[in-house]
Amino acid sequence: MQPNDESPFALLDIQPGADGETIKQAYFKLVRAHPPEREPDTFKRIRAAYDQLRDPATRAELEMLLPIAWSPPARQRRQPALDLSLHKEDVLAAAEAFSDLDRTDWHEYYRKVKLQS
Repeated sequence: MQPNDESPFALLDIQPGADGETIKQAYFKLVRAHPPEREPDTFKRIRAAYDQLRDPATRAELEMLLPIAWSPPARQRRQPALDLSLHKEDVLAAAEAFSDLDRTDWHEYYRKVKLQS
């Protein structure tokens, strides 16, 4: 038998989603193979797994907690190559950002001049 930390489904050698009759058959098959008189520790593990799975509510909860194996994607995506070259558009965008060519608030800096006629 396997270590103590495996799921009750693996211990009884059944698939998640199995019905009550399948669980019962698997339990009695394992009890016949590992009777409590000869292998008490193994029988206790089998009995504990059966007790968890024979109740439909507990079985549904255990099925929800099982990890789902994700299949790898059909096609591996490559990361796009990083473009570190200097482009004309980048230079123009930087020049506009650091210049004051687009300012419209110049009127605050002009002195009011009184025109003499």
